[in-house]
Amino acid sequence: MGKALIIGAGGVSNVVVHKCCQHSDIFEEICLASRTKSKCDAIKESVKNTKTVITTAQVDADNTDEVIALIHSFQPDIVINVALPYQDLTIMDACLATGVDYLDTANYEPIDIPKFEYKWQWAYKEKFEKAGITALLGSGFDPGVTGVFSAYAMKHYFDEIEEIDIVDANAGDHGYPFATNFNPEINIREITAKGRFYKEGQWIETEPLSEKRTYDLDEIGPKNIYLLYHEELESLAVHIKGIKKIRFWMTFSDNYLNHLQVLQNVGITSIEPILYEGQEIVPLQFLKALLPDPASLGPRTKGKTNIGCIFKGTKNGEPKTYYVYNVCDHEECYKEVGSQAISYTTGVPAMIGAMMILKGLWKKPGVYNIEEFDPDPFMDELNKCGLPWKENFNPTLID
Repeated sequence: MGKALIIGAGGVSNVVVHKCCQHSDIFEEICLASRTKSKCDAIKESVKNTKTVITTAQVDADNTDEVIALIHSFQPDIVINVALPYQDLTIMDACLATGVDYLDTANYEPIDIPKFEYKWQWAYKEKFEKAGITALLGSGFDPGVTGVFSAYAMKHYFDEIEEIDIVDANAGDHGYPFATNFNPEINIREITAKGRFYKEGQWIETEPLSEKRTYDLDEIGPKNIYLLYHEELESLAVHIKGIKKIRFWMTFSDNYLNHLQVLQNVGITSIEPILYEGQEIVPLQFLKALLPDPASLGPRTKGKTNIGCIFKGTKNGEPKTYYVYNVCDHEECYKEVGSQAISYTTGVPAMIGAMMILKGLWKKPGVYNIEEFDPDPFMDELNKCGLPWKENFNPTLID
């Protein structure tokens, strides 16, 4: 049916490639490209028994001209961006220049400012409309599936949704004293930033990890959850009818938080450059080089994740609550594609989003967040592609 250019060669990319190759009738050809071609070659070699034709290439995703040249060479129908969020705009510019559809899993953030928001990418809406191509933003799990869950709840169970609590829980254990489950630089920037949530038309800021609750999650039990800011809050506040409050919660172990506090205290989580023996380095980037590569955690990680959305609203004038979520097993993910569940839960939705566009189901000129499309075909594919979802029509609400 089509050709996909996949940019990035980390743990998520590995999952995207494997899942695309499980659907070779849709993804007939793949070109996997990153700054380090050897990583692409290793992913290619790990794929077995597929009819999908895989090639690899070297590209600097910070350089729009290089991305344009690669697109001209490979002639893809869609570009799947699973590189760094800093590179979203250069890749979007390349798609505009070549007339190719675009998809990513996380919104743009400047490399020198620990702040992520959609304004930079939303500004491309008219350009993509005029070019007649689609940009699908945030087709991971959160953002991504959480937006699809919200659209599904709105379509099938509510007239208005007043409150959404997104809960991302990882009960996995990789055995290291301290490691991050996805890119350490992005992960630590996100966690050490101030929390933020939407209430009654305003954004309320909290000190980092200062809001804590305990929530009992299916298959993993009671966990401490902490309020963070996450990008889907911004788009859901715009697109969900009747919304009055949205919050995002994530689990962290005491061990993780203790290590993080020490690292912050000594300044190694800073993004401000310092001089070291005559060379300028960014402390957080140095820390990233010291920590285990998230892509290497797969064979070590045991346990499960539980990610979902708790809704409160009304239907036919009556109050209603609803909870939809997915439980994913780290070891099962590794058996299937050689990655742990954090990469799996991001990579599978990236493949499904690309599938929606290639099939023409979500093909619409412009720049869109995932909750703006019909959720039903995506929800069907989640069940088929390894991320089955469960429903609870009487969930415990978070105070």
